[in-house]
Amino acid sequence: MSRFREMTSEDSGDVGIDISPLIDCVFILLIFFIVTTTFVEETGVEVNKPQAASSVQLEKTSILLALTEKGEVVYGGREIGFSGIQQVVKRELQKEEVPVIIQVDSAAPSGLLIRVYDEAKLGGATTINVATRRQSS
Repeated sequence: MSRFREMTSEDSGDVGIDISPLIDCVFILLIFFIVTTTFVEETGVEVNKPQAASSVQLEKTSILLALTEKGEVVYGGREIGFSGIQQVVKRELQKEEVPVIIQVDSAAPSGLLIRVYDEAKLGGATTINVATRRQSS
């Protein structure tokens, strides 16, 4: 009795490469990249930001508030008003210390911008920035 089988002509067609471990590794990498990716949460409205020569790219993780030309304050795609700013800022700062970025429409009154800034400050924000677009040369 032999410990090894002899290869017959019937067995020669069953030879192949098993790629299921490779597929498992690809799915694990895909899940890893999806989980570790930081998504930028937009405000949900389009504002015409003013231009500034000194504009810089800010952090991806931040609290984005939008002030429209009609004077509406928007966070996460819904209108929260001036009274909701403090609550939103307090809630988000409890999770993580992040800056507040105000996306203000260039046609919005400056007094409303100061009011949003003040409400965010009263909510506990230490870093508040105003979003602008880079001035074209």
